Amino acid sequence: MTAKIIGLTEWFGTAPGRYLLEWEQTQFDLAAADLFGYNALQLGLPELDALRNNRMPHRWLALPEVLPLRSDADGELPARAGEPRVALVTDAAALPFPPASLDLVVLPHTLEFSADPHHVLREVERVLVPEGRVVISGFNPASLWGFRQGRSRFWERAGVHSKGGADLYLPDAGEFIGPWRLRDWLRLLSFDLESDRYGCYRPAVRTEKWLQRSAWLDRAGARWWPIFGAVYFVVAVKRVRGMRLLGPAWKPRRATAAAPVQVANRH
Repeated sequence: MTAKIIGLTEWFGTAPGRYLLEWEQTQFDLAAADLFGYNALQLGLPELDALRNNRMPHRWLALPEVLPLRSDADGELPARAGEPRVALVTDAAALPFPPASLDLVVLPHTLEFSADPHHVLREVERVLVPEGRVVISGFNPASLWGFRQGRSRFWERAGVHSKGGADLYLPDAGEFIGPWRLRDWLRLLSFDLESDRYGCYRPAVRTEKWLQRSAWLDRAGARWWPIFGAVYFVVAVKRVRGMRLLGPAWKPRRATAAAPVQVANRH
C-alpha cells in the first residue's frame, strides 16, 4: 500500500482546504482594501481571488500554466461569475515586467510550491516600486497540521504506510517555509515587515463535521497560542535605503525688503 498523493488544487476542494481558503480570503480582502497604487499582481492559486477587494485600476492573475477549459457537450463554457480570469502565463521567477513597475504583489502559497522560492522573492523585489507591498501566505510547519504532515513524511521515508495517519494531510508537492525563515529572507532583500498574523487553529481532521465541532479553537488559539496556527499571513514593504521621498518643489516667494523711508527732521 502506498501513501495517497494529493495535489494543491485537489486539496483545496476538501473540507480543511475550504476552511483554509475561507480564512485566507478574509485576510486578503482586509489587507488589499487599504493598499493603493496603479498595478497589482497575484501570482498563482486561482481558487483564491486575492485582489477582489483592491481598488487599483490594473489587477492581473498570473499562473505557471494554462488552466484546462471547462466544457460540456455543446463546447466551451463561459467563466463563472466571480471566477478570476488569467491575464498571463509566466514563470514566477522571471516576471515579464520592468523594474519598479508594480505597486502590489500577492503570493498565496506561491513560494512554497516554487522550485527556487528565494529567487522568486528576489524577482518580486525587482518589479516592486519603492514602498510597494508584497503579501504572502503559507503553511506553518510549527502547527498541528505541520506536525501531522511531518509525521506522515517520516513514515513515508521509512517505507511504512500501513499505520494510521500515514497518508499526507497537506499537499505533497513543495517545501513548507517557516515564518521565521521567511522573515530572514525579507530582511535580506530590504523589506520591512509591516504585519503578520496566524490562523486556522483547528486540529488536522478531514471531515466537515469535526472541523465544525472544533471551531472554538480558532478563538482560543488566537489568544493563547497565536504563532501555532496552520497558516501564516505576512505583509511587507519594500524599502530603498538612502532614498527620501520629496514633496512638491514649491519655491517660497521671498519677501522684498522695503525701501527706506526718509523722514525729514522737524526743527
